[in-house]
Amino acid sequence: MIELYTASYCGYCEKAISLLFKGGYSFRVIDVTQDEIKRYALRSKTGCKTIPQVFVNGEFVGGCSDLQILLENRGLDELLSDVHGE
Repeated sequence: MIELYTASYCGYCEKAISLLFKGGYSFRVIDVTQDEIKRYALRSKTGCKTIPQVFVNGEFVGGCSDLQILLENRGLDELLSDVHGE
């Protein structure tokens, strides 16, 4: 499962969503624009202040540029298949 934490004012968030759509992935978008508590929890969990923050199967994999690298190297498919044992 792919979860993408975003904010409405974030161009990198839009790019990450577009990359996932183009790749045909299903994912869940969690908008934290107005939720200081969730943003603080993300910073505490990942150590990152920026968004988007991308999680695959509950594991933090990075932001938009990290997602783009994963997609280019088919690493996202590997992460997704690891959970299912495929």
